[in-house]
Amino acid sequence: MALYLEHYGLNEPPFRITPHPDFFFDGADRGATLEGLLYAILHDEGIVKVSGEIGSGKTTLCRVLMERLPDEVDTVFLANPSYSRTEILHAIAEELGQPASNDPAASALRDLQAKLIELYGSGRRVVVMIDEAHAMPEDTLEQVRLLSNLESSRHKLLQIVLFGQPELDEALAKTSMRQLKDRITHSFRTRPLTTGEVAKYVSFRMRAAGYKGPEVFSAAAIGSIARASSGLTRRINVLCDKSLLAAFAANTHAVTPRQVRAAIADSDFAPVAGSRRPLHPALAAAALLVLGAAAGAGVLQWLDRRDEQASRPAAASAPQKAKPVVQAPAIAVAPPAASDAAPSVAPAAVPQTEAPKPPAQTVVAPPPAPSPLLATDQLRRLDGYATGRNPLLRERLAATREKLSTAPDTSYSIELFLADNSAPERTERFLLRARDLVPLPEVYVIPIATGPRYKLRVAYGIFASREAAAEAAKRLPPKYQNAFKFELRSLADLRAAI
Repeated sequence: MALYLEHYGLNEPPFRITPHPDFFFDGADRGATLEGLLYAILHDEGIVKVSGEIGSGKTTLCRVLMERLPDEVDTVFLANPSYSRTEILHAIAEELGQPASNDPAASALRDLQAKLIELYGSGRRVVVMIDEAHAMPEDTLEQVRLLSNLESSRHKLLQIVLFGQPELDEALAKTSMRQLKDRITHSFRTRPLTTGEVAKYVSFRMRAAGYKGPEVFSAAAIGSIARASSGLTRRINVLCDKSLLAAFAANTHAVTPRQVRAAIADSDFAPVAGSRRPLHPALAAAALLVLGAAAGAGVLQWLDRRDEQASRPAAASAPQKAKPVVQAPAIAVAPPAASDAAPSVAPAAVPQTEAPKPPAQTVVAPPPAPSPLLATDQLRRLDGYATGRNPLLRERLAATREKLSTAPDTSYSIELFLADNSAPERTERFLLRARDLVPLPEVYVIPIATGPRYKLRVAYGIFASREAAAEAAKRLPPKYQNAFKFELRSLADLRAAI
């Protein structure tokens, strides 16, 4: 293993399948999901559910969530889905420091409630995270619902987060589970990664492990990994690790489709529900040829019919009583013999007039391309603001840039403050505090260049009208109501000030 790491200049293996918070990838909505979970947990939002396919990153998300929660939060992680309704009460109590007992469910629930009240009185909060919740018996899930009812006069005594496979959604859809489902206030889904996201994910993991050179995995190799893994991070890790080993064995630093094919051959992944195995390249090419030929034949047939119709004379005055004639293939047929009983009817003479002109085709000009909402110099000024080593600030600045590039001028936002001090570290500290009070994805950071220096405008939310923004401002936390003097700004004004 040491030689393998030295070969690539790595400090540690980059593609371990065990959850590791230092390797948490915040792309592909993972970062936004984490922020949403933190907000829901810290604001007494009832039961929260996170579902996703096997290997889509749920457990890693859970581990990072536990690490990011404030110090005053006690976390209980339950990884055993086979608890009975009494056992789950004892397991939570033991994690909170209460001695184990053999009390029945009702007594255990009272004892647990007393412990939670004690913790709440000392300023502690408790969050229970249940992994593999899809495999829990219905009786145990019903006990989870009863646990969610434990509360003080104003706050929940226990916050619950359920992590499970898509079967969890199916279990909650049952009529018998409707009471539990009604208590779920937020649902998140860890979706598979797209090919572009796989490339970013692989690069991120390599850099997090200490790699500093050019990209090891070629674009073609990434495409093969994305298809074979169905975008699931655990499978991506397995394939990338085996591909790196294959490249190491071949004494090369570059991972190409050849190494990926060897990794795929050495793996035996079960099919993912709702996905289709990709066709072999040769079969795919043959299928494309067949589809192309069929499409081409259909176009030619349509063109032949159109030309034939265009060559017929206009006969507006002739009554159209006969049934439409289906044109048969052009096969030579001998004319029938003349008969007295069935006199032949001569076809109507085609008038030798000038052939009708085909209708003039109206040429429709393509619509003009929309003008960019941000000018080049505005984008340059936004990109010129240095965020330093501050991940939250970097993330919010990228989200702000995207929103300013797409939101219409008539939208409104709530300006929280405009600061002359634009030090990135100071703004990062504000964002760290803000995520405990408001949904961080709704906070926008807008640098305003004033000569060589920057001011920093911080705004909240994007709303369809000024009235909607004004109503939202009334619902902001009291701490913000007291600290800031809100100003409602249109997106046109915000862009113009950059």
